[in-house]
Amino acid sequence: MAHEEKKLKLYSYWRSSCSCRIRIALNLKGLEYQYIPVNLLKGEQFTSEFQMVNPIGYVPVLVDGEIIVSDSLAIFMYLEEKYPQHPLLPSDLQKKAINFQAANIVCSSIQPLQNLAVLKYIEEKVSPDEKIPWAKLHIEKGFEALEKLLKDHAGRYATGDEVFMADLFLAPQIHAGIKRFNVDMAKFPLLSRLNEAYSELPQFQNAMPENQPDAPSA
Repeated sequence: MAHEEKKLKLYSYWRSSCSCRIRIALNLKGLEYQYIPVNLLKGEQFTSEFQMVNPIGYVPVLVDGEIIVSDSLAIFMYLEEKYPQHPLLPSDLQKKAINFQAANIVCSSIQPLQNLAVLKYIEEKVSPDEKIPWAKLHIEKGFEALEKLLKDHAGRYATGDEVFMADLFLAPQIHAGIKRFNVDMAKFPLLSRLNEAYSELPQFQNAMPENQPDAPSA
């Protein structure tokens, strides 16, 4: 297992919430990996070298020996099957479905609408002043849905008293909402409580943007 762990490589950007999900998963599964920074602001995702591992030019990308997997959801599912230690999907079918739903709200209905390319387009085609309001609108819409979805399922964490997939997708999105987009979390008491629980888990905190090797120094 040690030999397998060392061959993992993660192409990542410090502030990428998609990358953060996978950093958490790797931490929880106890998998060592080589961190390869990709500076999205400098356009390193558009280089021929990076597009060889992901033609669409997004992070994260996981390299496991000869296997290359891009997209955080695909990487999550790959890790769950290849490295079954510390399972991140529950065996209960209903609980598993709730995890899929919560993760999908984040990765389909929130994050794509606040990513760098979309915000840059809004800045150039609409107005720089519209970037933050646009992002907040879609984050808060998603957070409202998550509050309703999870209210009858949450325990200490999103779907009970164990950390599962939903938590890995929620934590980076909540962090981004607070730190980057000034979302008022008082409107989202359940998510606020979950965020406090995540703050006590080193596997989560070590994966947060400010703790990455390519994060700007304070």
